[in-house]
Amino acid sequence: MRALDSIAGLKEYDKSGMLEIIESFPDQCQDAKRIGYEFELPEGLKKRYRNIVCVGMGGSAIGADLIRSYILDDIDVPFFVNRNYLLPNFADDQTLVIVSSYSGNTEESLSAYRDAKSRSCEIIAITSGGKLSKMAKDDGVAIIDIPAGLPPRAALGYSFFPLLILLSKIGIINDQAIFIDNVAQVLRKLRRSRLDYKIKGKNNQAKKIAVEIYGKLPVVYGSQSHIDSVVTRWRGQLAENSKTLASSHLFPEMSHNEIVGWEYPKTVLKNSIVIMLKDAADHPGILKRMDAVKKLLGKDGIGVIEVNSTGKGLLARMFSLVYIADYVSFYLSILNKTDPLPVERITFLKKELSR
Repeated sequence: MRALDSIAGLKEYDKSGMLEIIESFPDQCQDAKRIGYEFELPEGLKKRYRNIVCVGMGGSAIGADLIRSYILDDIDVPFFVNRNYLLPNFADDQTLVIVSSYSGNTEESLSAYRDAKSRSCEIIAITSGGKLSKMAKDDGVAIIDIPAGLPPRAALGYSFFPLLILLSKIGIINDQAIFIDNVAQVLRKLRRSRLDYKIKGKNNQAKKIAVEIYGKLPVVYGSQSHIDSVVTRWRGQLAENSKTLASSHLFPEMSHNEIVGWEYPKTVLKNSIVIMLKDAADHPGILKRMDAVKKLLGKDGIGVIEVNSTGKGLLARMFSLVYIADYVSFYLSILNKTDPLPVERITFLKKELSR
């Protein structure tokens, strides 16, 4: 814990400035809101689509995932997140395809863009530049331009809020301005009270969790309904920021299969720890299952960390859990003595694939 309470200790490994990026995330959310509302909807775009497909990978796709989870109870049009080279077979000229690639050079997303074009889908691009921007401009496709210079996973505000606002402009959901403002307020309060690097020891929720999971295999659980994509975000942030392998599953499904797997291999289980993400809107049946699983795992000496969302609205509560993950993964990277920003293995894979 001492290494986390020293700014010198943090800077020793955070050579690329990830902490500063995380700290400024509430401001990013507000700037992303501005971009979303300043985007002018192309004439004729506000019409009834049979389905919506969001294309993306990694940090550019998680924004669409979170939107899918958030609007689950409000939307009456199928909303599909596509992480692949090609679109699903149902995509056609009555499909709105939103291609999100922060760099604009994501191989799979560019391929899916071409596929959408060949199927005469309506297309909108969200990007900071690259090949996607050039292709979209050449094709007369509308572009939501977002700022460059961030690792894609740290640009979540830019991949999420303009897309959310776009859906409201099209008429798929209601206006979200008040809910977006609430997100920024909740995150700032959360940072000041529980997450900021200046908050020492056990008074810092994120540092405490990082210390508890250090040297272990984190297994992240949450509800299927609205927290499923937040669970995915936790796993991704632990991987990219902390360079830590993590696993995840969802309730109630995990209690019908995976719970049985918590018997072997003993060597792995003894170094595993569970993180349960909980939300005020979780179904009573989910909460009951979570409590039962916690009790069952406790009998085998498996630690369970419960992380509760905070805030009044669903959007703020979802992002409160997302923000906690950002800080936990950052502090864990320091404990792992690694710079949270570089993703050298992804860089290696891209070089290999480009040959």
